[in-house]
Amino acid sequence: MKRKQIITQLLLLSVMPVAAQRLTVAKETIDCGKVAYEKPVTATFELRNKGMRKLKITEVKAGCGCTGVEYPKEEIPAGDKFTLKLTYDARQLGHFNKSVRIVSNGSKHPVYLNMTGIVVEDLKDYSASYPFAIGDLLTDRNEIEFDDVNKGDNPVQTIYIMNTGTKVFTPNMLHLPPYLSAVAVPERLAPGRSGKMEVMLNSAKLHDFGLTQTSVYLARNIGEKISNENEITVSAVLLPDFTGMTGAQRQYGPKMSLSAETIDMAFDGKSKKTEEIVISNNGRTNLKITSLQMFTSGMKVTLGKREIAPGEFTKLKITAQRDELKKQRSRPRVLMITNDPDKPKVTIELKIKKD
Repeated sequence: MKRKQIITQLLLLSVMPVAAQRLTVAKETIDCGKVAYEKPVTATFELRNKGMRKLKITEVKAGCGCTGVEYPKEEIPAGDKFTLKLTYDARQLGHFNKSVRIVSNGSKHPVYLNMTGIVVEDLKDYSASYPFAIGDLLTDRNEIEFDDVNKGDNPVQTIYIMNTGTKVFTPNMLHLPPYLSAVAVPERLAPGRSGKMEVMLNSAKLHDFGLTQTSVYLARNIGEKISNENEITVSAVLLPDFTGMTGAQRQYGPKMSLSAETIDMAFDGKSKKTEEIVISNNGRTNLKITSLQMFTSGMKVTLGKREIAPGEFTKLKITAQRDELKKQRSRPRVLMITNDPDKPKVTIELKIKKD
């Protein structure tokens, strides 16, 4: 073997163990947000030994005595994940930035981890007024309903928001359909401040009577990714227009009557349950059910007939899936749009009883 090839192989062998060792960190800096004075706060960092040999942490040094560190003292097998906990005693008011220095055989140079936040004297609990969280942005609701809308109406619904973080947010609404618009007040929301997001419906751009549903996304800043965490469900019910109908037309029109408008659904250990509602026409002309819709999944509805002659009736069967309904954030309801001027919209609500 030539001398050059031997030297090359020796060099490769000498660097392989070093290259094989690799300490990785999922997130090098963790923002703890607001924390209470003298209430220790802990940041948990996720690390992994991506090398081919066992990893050994030889030195861990916090930036100051106010910070404690917990880490595995034993060797970490190749490929394993582990955690390091950095705890700050929070004995000083104001912003903090604490770090820890890690030396191991998993990297040539020390690895630094940081925890940041702000210590406040009075840490308020906003969970009652703002029960829904999008990171440090709290909201008072995660769904919007525009109910009983007439063509031409432009109703506005308001979502109240609170910034509990340490950074300024520029709240905005993403993925708005053409019939919705939104404005944040104020445009920039400082830490510890409250604001609102006003969502307006342009009913002229709704094409069908009955229920229209969509999802929009409340973001803390422009360009933020969408997820289930910041999803806001929006529903609108557009009613048919009976404003031009005379008194005589109303008197001789259809009259809808239901055996019940609320169903107490008890599954009694079963995975699904079916209930019936009788729909009668006590008027003088045919009753037409022009739209039959559901506000949530987890239900199946069947209607005997959509047009009911005077003096006749039909049955509406509602089958509810227990497990699927548990996943829904909205109340389970069935919506019917009719030509009865006194009942253009009928909502049947399912009240699910716990097993």
